Amino acid sequence: MGRPILIVDDEPEILLAVDTALRMAGIDNIVTIRDSRDVIRQMERQIPCLMILDLNMPHINGHRLLKIVRKTYPRLPVIVLTGDVDVNTAVKCMKIGAMDYVVKPVEEERLLAAVKQALAYGDYETKFQDSPASDLFSQIKNPKAFEAIITQDKTMHSVFHYIEAIAPTSQPVLIFGETGVGKELIAHSIHKLSNRTGSMVVVNVAGLDDNVFSDTLFGHVPGAFTGAQNVRAGLIEQAAGGTLLLDEIGDLALTSQIKLLRLLQEGEYRQLGADKTRKTDARIIASTNLDLWALEKKGAFRKDLIYRLSTHTLTLPPLRERLIDLPLLLDRFICQAANELDKPVPELPKTLIEQMEAYPFKGNIRELKSMVFDAISRYQSGPMTADLFKGLDLPSDESGTVSKGTSRDEPLPTLKAASRELVEKAMAQTGGNQSAASAILGISQQALSKRLQKMKQEKDDS
Repeated sequence: MGRPILIVDDEPEILLAVDTALRMAGIDNIVTIRDSRDVIRQMERQIPCLMILDLNMPHINGHRLLKIVRKTYPRLPVIVLTGDVDVNTAVKCMKIGAMDYVVKPVEEERLLAAVKQALAYGDYETKFQDSPASDLFSQIKNPKAFEAIITQDKTMHSVFHYIEAIAPTSQPVLIFGETGVGKELIAHSIHKLSNRTGSMVVVNVAGLDDNVFSDTLFGHVPGAFTGAQNVRAGLIEQAAGGTLLLDEIGDLALTSQIKLLRLLQEGEYRQLGADKTRKTDARIIASTNLDLWALEKKGAFRKDLIYRLSTHTLTLPPLRERLIDLPLLLDRFICQAANELDKPVPELPKTLIEQMEAYPFKGNIRELKSMVFDAISRYQSGPMTADLFKGLDLPSDESGTVSKGTSRDEPLPTLKAASRELVEKAMAQTGGNQSAASAILGISQQALSKRLQKMKQEKDDS
């Protein structure tokens, strides 16, 4: 069917007029949107071949939305709708990336001429197929299953393809990834694609001792322990016919691991205090930010359990390895925060995005979202600035003012000592990731690698 034409206008009569004019001309692959906040979400599901965009809208106006679209989809033709016949408005639109403009009230002949020219522009659809960012995603059969995940990253799209392949099976899935990368969202996508009739139930097993884990997962019968007066259905029963996500599986106690192993091997479990064995058809998904094989070597995790959990395994990349998604995520969270906090949607300067690209984001997407909501809560007016984001402010400004925590009476370190300290701090801040550390330091990864080797040599010689 091809990509649709996307019409964005908060006035229903304008939407109807444009939609009708296009359909009368034989163009029926059309999507209409009244709320500008829904545009990016729609484009993540399906990239249009053309956007017809109103300039004056609440929440996110057309000028701002056009800039957002231009950053991510630079070749997408955009026609703006404006009630202002001033030529300066048209010029301004062209400068920020519009291909053409149509004045309201819409004249059918003028609209169709602009649309035909835009669709013919450089054989757009054929050209867009050459875009690596869109190619893998265009091959995904069920994009709606991943609509909660904001990404244009090729590695993430490869993960989506793998999920589509394994989702229909009943075998366990083990999801690896750092804190905040979206492991639970991926588990929900697997559940959606599995077409299982039951619910998805989530339990964080970190810090649960064996009795609490058994009671939480398997439930109990009356008299199982002091105070157990009624039957309690465990989460495994609540997940019947569905999916059970065991989050932070690497923190599970060894005694509990034995019980989980039996559940995985036989599909059997016992409620606390019960003699009768029960069966389950719930599919098990586990997630962790830890290296289970390293834990196994320390005697903290069972090897046989790793094998049972990892019939299917996938690893999610950290945010610092999918920086192509940073502008999209920023725009999404800024719009969400501005809406919830009743603030205007601010301009996002390119320099701020570049500065954020060098930030390690050890908490990944979850940390980014928290930073954005905190920044918007303190935002007043004008473009967003780095000082609104905790952790982004530089140690000193260009005027040479001393950074916080530095006394003018303290002796300055030597350049060699300061260089070593900066390298060590950058490596510690990024968890040893040389690529991210080199970005923070403003040097190439090769240069950082040589410097680390030299520092190691000096340490060995001392």
